[in-house]
Amino acid sequence: MDTSQICDIWTLFKEYLDKKQIEVIAEKFIDLLADYGISDETLKECIGHDQYLDEAISYYFDDDFEIDEEWDE
Repeated sequence: MDTSQICDIWTLFKEYLDKKQIEVIAEKFIDLLADYGISDETLKECIGHDQYLDEAISYYFDDDFEIDEEWDE
């Protein structure tokens, strides 16, 4: 699975998620991808596509790197 597929899947399902739970669900999604063997590099390449995904990836890597994106949502 590549970066565009990951972002497309997230974008598709994000619209149907409970907005109160979206941050937790994003974290679970990233954890699931990592459990299935998606490389750290691929996850990092997903940064910049979605605010919640960015935060989940940052959390997954224990904030070892900063995300430079600013979101207007």
